Order: sequence, then C-alpha cells, then structure tokens
Amino acid sequence: MRALRRQVLVTGGAGFLGSHLCERLLDAGHHVVCADNFFTGSHDNVRHLLGNPAFELIRHDVTFPLYIEVDEIYNLACPASPVHYQFDPVQTTKTSVHGAINMLGLAKRLKVPIFQASTSEVYGSPQVHPQHEQYNGNVNPIGPRACYDEGKRCAETLFFDYHRQFNTSIKVARIFNTYGPRMMPNDGRVVSNFVVQALGGKPLTIYGDGSQTRSFCFVDDMIDGFIRLMDTPAEVTGPINLGNPGEFTMLELAEEILRQTGSRSTIEFHPLPQDDPTHRQPDIALARKTLGWQPHVSLQEGLGPTIAHFRRVLSQSGALAS
Repeated sequence: MRALRRQVLVTGGAGFLGSHLCERLLDAGHHVVCADNFFTGSHDNVRHLLGNPAFELIRHDVTFPLYIEVDEIYNLACPASPVHYQFDPVQTTKTSVHGAINMLGLAKRLKVPIFQASTSEVYGSPQVHPQHEQYNGNVNPIGPRACYDEGKRCAETLFFDYHRQFNTSIKVARIFNTYGPRMMPNDGRVVSNFVVQALGGKPLTIYGDGSQTRSFCFVDDMIDGFIRLMDTPAEVTGPINLGNPGEFTMLELAEEILRQTGSRSTIEFHPLPQDDPTHRQPDIALARKTLGWQPHVSLQEGLGPTIAHFRRVLSQSGALAS
C-alpha cells in the first residue's frame, strides 16, 4: 500500500511540464523534491512554490547519480524542443541515456515506481497514422534529431530492461505536443513560435507548405495523464500515448493564433527541416481504456491562457508590437 502523502522526486521539475507537475503534486498534499540543472528549466517557473514547506528545490544534473530517499520518481529531465536539444546533441543523448540509468538505479535501490516522460518522437516520421503504441516507428538514427529521438528510444529500452531484469515498477508515457503557460518564448516549438511572432508583429514562419499536421494537448490535461498513469497498478507499465487526437495543419494553427491575438502579421513559408515529421496524431485508445483519460481542453480554449502568458512575458521584455 503506497502512502497517501508521498515524497516525490521530479527531475526536470523547473521546466515547462515539470513545474506544472510539481504544482499539482503539492496541491494533492505530497512533498516534492524538484531537481533541475536549469539548462532549459527556470527559477521563475517554480518561484511561487519556494515558500511552500513541502517543496524542495535542488540543482542537479541527472547525468550524475542522485542519492535521496523518496516514494516515487517522475523523470522529466531532458531538453524537449529542437532548438535546445540540437544545441548540444551529445549532452542531450547523455541526459536521456545516463539520466535514465541513474534514475532507474535510484528506483531499483529504493524499490519505488518511476515514471518516464518519453515522446511521440520515438515514432519518427511515421508510416502509420494515427500512431499507436504497437508501432515501432521510423527514425533516422544519424540525423540531426536523432540525439533526442534515439535517446528517448534507448531510455525506453532501459526502462523495460530494468522492469524485466530487476522487477522495477515503471510507467512510460509517450507525450505528444503539449502547450500552455510557462512555455519559453525561444524554445522553437511551433505554438510558442507563432504566438511570439504574432504578438511581436513579425511574420509567422511556416516550414514546408503548411499541410503537415500536429496534435496539441493543453498542459493541464497532460499532467492529469501523468498522475493517472503513475497511480495505476504495478502491472500497467505502458508505453501509453498521451496527447490530444485533434489534428491541425500548421496553416490552421497559424490562422487560429492570428485570429486570437488580433495580429496583422503575415505568413511566410520556409523549407521543411530534415527529418521533420509530416504527420503526428496520437491514438489514445489505450489511455482511454487503461487510465480513463482523455483531454478536455480544445486548442481554441487552450490558446487563450497560452497567449496571455506570452503577452505578460513579452510585455516585461518590451518585445510586444506597438
């Protein structure tokens, strides 16, 4: 029987998803240890939590072992946007692989469950649409995105090998595009790119002809999926897709952001980057069946607080269009 009030480690806890997870766990009455090396995480994301006696913030890089006593582990540590994970691709791979080994070692020693924030990028440029968990993917192992794609795939391998070899309790979630407040303006993700460009009065840059698709899940829905997966019985390991199956072209997303921001920005088209998937949509039948989970916030609804977040950030930096 797991304790009602748990000591929870969240690696990458000062990042976009991690900070929301820390907040939700604290609201549920748990004690949270947030570990982050602040490569992409920010003190600003967790500053409002520092006065909570149940919250502890430590600077730590998961490529090094961490010795701590906790009841469960959420491993979210890894840069997740192309701009950041391609900045230092070797370190990105180390974070995924060495980080997984270190956190799995901790979970094995403590005999506690561990959650892995995997990604839809394990499917690569998919030849199956929508993507289901039985699909093995189509990944270029030597391309510029491989440090992240293959790093996360190797991390999944390690998780399942620890489960089979040491009976470690694992929970693996494959996360599809997530957006919401606390995204960084410079993270290179399409939602933040478009909103920042629209609010700054700059052209929205679409790579390709705008017909490639993504599915966007609001952060509150995603965090709910994390917690539901962690709270499942031990025999539920995943991988489980978590994402919003609503599918939008890049052109549709750009037009909706222009509408909601009231921006007069134009749209510019640029060449599609190497290995950029043309279609991405989760099959969430397993999450519905196993977790009783499905997203509730539509893209149109979720863009409102997301745009409001970026207005505040850009206003403070003086980057809003006059």
